[in-house]
Amino acid sequence: MHYSKEKNKNNFNPRWPFLFNAVIDSFDLREIDLTGRQFTWANNLMDPTYEKLDRVLMITEWEFKFPLVTVIALDRGVSDHTPLLLDTGDPSYTGNTQQFKMELSWLTHEDFRERVTEVWNKPVAGQNSVQCWNRKLGALRKHLRGWARHHHGVYKAQKENLQTVVNNLDTMAETRLLTDGEREQLEKAPDDLIKLLREEELKFYQRAKATDVLLGDNNTKYF
Repeated sequence: MHYSKEKNKNNFNPRWPFLFNAVIDSFDLREIDLTGRQFTWANNLMDPTYEKLDRVLMITEWEFKFPLVTVIALDRGVSDHTPLLLDTGDPSYTGNTQQFKMELSWLTHEDFRERVTEVWNKPVAGQNSVQCWNRKLGALRKHLRGWARHHHGVYKAQKENLQTVVNNLDTMAETRLLTDGEREQLEKAPDDLIKLLREEELKFYQRAKATDVLLGDNNTKYF
């Protein structure tokens, strides 16, 4: 922390912030202003402590290179820390999204295997077994693309709703004590969010082709 105002309680020890500020000044660093939240860490107790522990610092040359840089606080979801999004203001390449790829996360759905079996067993016209095979694959790809788009929309809505609940209640807790009902809701929403994030974790795990990521890391920003 820099100053006492970066904590919502009065038990502030200036020793370490003094050393922290001295290091920042010695390297002539400047902090990029944070938008979206006042604090970036909470201990999730009944009477929570909020602090600004996370920040982005830059040198003067970097600021000249990226004059439109911004730092936005995202929803912290189930974490103690609020993730920060650094945007340099430059457009980035998003890649080719047309290629069909099987997602490991699809296997977590109870009806997925039955859905694949149903589509695969439908009769198709073909002059030989190879042609029938290719047409079955084409029909399955087409069906799964539509199913995945629909499921992604439902998943995205559920995730955004849970993140909104957590973020709104978390923001309220920065300025006042939550009611028992609000506290219960804040405790339940992260559990539901973890279940959704498990599917997202599998997707990013597959895309990263990493073999040393432990189950439950939920660190999709690593990818």
